[in-house]
Amino acid sequence: MKLVISAFAEGSMIPKLHTCDGADLSPALEWSGEPPGTRSFALIMDDPDAPVGIWNHWLLWDIPAGVHAIAQGFKPGQMGVSGTNDFGKRGYGGPCPPRGHGPHRYFFKLYALDVESLKLAEGARRAELDRALKGHVLAEAQYMGRYERR
Repeated sequence: MKLVISAFAEGSMIPKLHTCDGADLSPALEWSGEPPGTRSFALIMDDPDAPVGIWNHWLLWDIPAGVHAIAQGFKPGQMGVSGTNDFGKRGYGGPCPPRGHGPHRYFFKLYALDVESLKLAEGARRAELDRALKGHVLAEAQYMGRYERR
């Protein structure tokens, strides 16, 4: 399975538009090559370089199997079920590392699942999503970008 974000090359800097220093818009995502039996997708964006440990920026699940893209500027309620990120809100929260902390890595992880629904309530947090994913992941695709605030 392959995940592509046209706004930036794999491993490169995430444009300001997609960060807290810009419009804080989610980038457009596209994917393909999911395995047979895929019934839905889930998406997690996180920052493992945050000073407090892994920081969750975006949690989205129950994305229908027929969907293979998310448009720029996604808002909760447009599709799937949105979880609560570590900023305390549903939907996307762009890169916003502490100033002078150096570049952080941001991982977009897309999971192909063998169920149509994880049966998780809107607003669930990462730990609940991780538990719900157990035993249902058929494949994973990952894409990484970087961002630094000076």
